[in-house]
Amino acid sequence: MKILVLHGPNLNLFGRREPHIYGTTTLAEINQRLAALAGELGVELATVQSNHEGALIDFLHENIDTAQGALVNPAGLTQHGVPLHDAIKAMPFPTLEVHMSNIAAREAWRAHSIISPAVRGTVQGLGPHSYLTALRGLVDIVREAQA
Repeated sequence: MKILVLHGPNLNLFGRREPHIYGTTTLAEINQRLAALAGELGVELATVQSNHEGALIDFLHENIDTAQGALVNPAGLTQHGVPLHDAIKAMPFPTLEVHMSNIAAREAWRAHSIISPAVRGTVQGLGPHSYLTALRGLVDIVREAQA
């Protein structure tokens, strides 16, 4: 089973960017934790981070026939990423939206996600554990569908 992990704009700054909101865990550390969990679960991960929406969309398109699921932290594209929303909807596999912070508890303009209607579910507010919880859930969803 191949699972995609897409990290959106500015997430390469995890650990440095607003640590009072996102904590001090770096993106490299999140990816290491995801890789370790993927190994335990017996799944393959393909990971990308980009500050450009088109690169994230290209990554989805490139993996449309080989992936069984995706985790997407759209970051700043959460409220405005119509092309990303459309690309997610075009995928034949389930996708989960992931956020380190609880976007509903932050500024009012962050509370609405344009991505949420395109995904199977959302995991947020758990810091780096949001990614790990989402990976476990997605693998279960895919395995149940394959059974």
